Amino acid sequence: MVQKNKKDAKNLEEIYSDDYFRKISQEFSLSFNNLDLLKQALTHRSFLNENPQWKKIGNNERLEFLGDAVLGFLTARYLYQKMPELKEGDMTFLKSSLTSAKALLEVARALNLQKYVLVSKGEKVKIGNNYSLLSDAVEALIGAIFLDQGLEKANEFLERNIFIKIEKILSEHSYRDAKSVLQEITQAKYKVLPTYYLEKSWGPPHDRKFKVAVYLNNKLLAKGEGRSLKEAEIKAAQKALKKIGQ
Repeated sequence: MVQKNKKDAKNLEEIYSDDYFRKISQEFSLSFNNLDLLKQALTHRSFLNENPQWKKIGNNERLEFLGDAVLGFLTARYLYQKMPELKEGDMTFLKSSLTSAKALLEVARALNLQKYVLVSKGEKVKIGNNYSLLSDAVEALIGAIFLDQGLEKANEFLERNIFIKIEKILSEHSYRDAKSVLQEITQAKYKVLPTYYLEKSWGPPHDRKFKVAVYLNNKLLAKGEGRSLKEAEIKAAQKALKKIGQ
């Protein structure tokens, strides 16, 4: 049994060798000094359950926590330094848009992360639809870059992959999420805030769906569906804005 475990560990190290991760690093236009940080950033906890010999690398959850903080700070700094014309409220909305799960998912897909993240066999089958896993991996990658090369290299990664989208977001006004706009309009016009109610949710944990209704003065405005409660609320708010002519 001990001999088998040693053989499994050797096979795993041969498959996921340093050269393998150097190629991935190059695909991301990066150059890691400590490849173990990249390995950890791309390791989901489910992979460790099936490959305990990889536990010395660890999963990416702590790096995700760190990357989230680095992403938030660098985005706030970028907006403050590069967008002096923006008011505080617009900076907040834009920061939220740039650091959202949706924005991170776009980065994950552009980097083809679903091909590189190490997951269990069960997760591998459905990884393309596991949006949170992929967006979390982007945050973990940001955390790994910060630890390996510092804040400015992490900022360069964000400039290439996230900040480059700012002009498009501004031109489309998509940084102002529909919920916030609907709240501002109803408060100004009717002196009352919209309320959201979850009507139902269904589906397995990895592919959950939600249906939400938005009301104003106890009158139904619209309904929306999404893969998260927040997304469903935003969809409902978007429909409500169309209904009231905004």
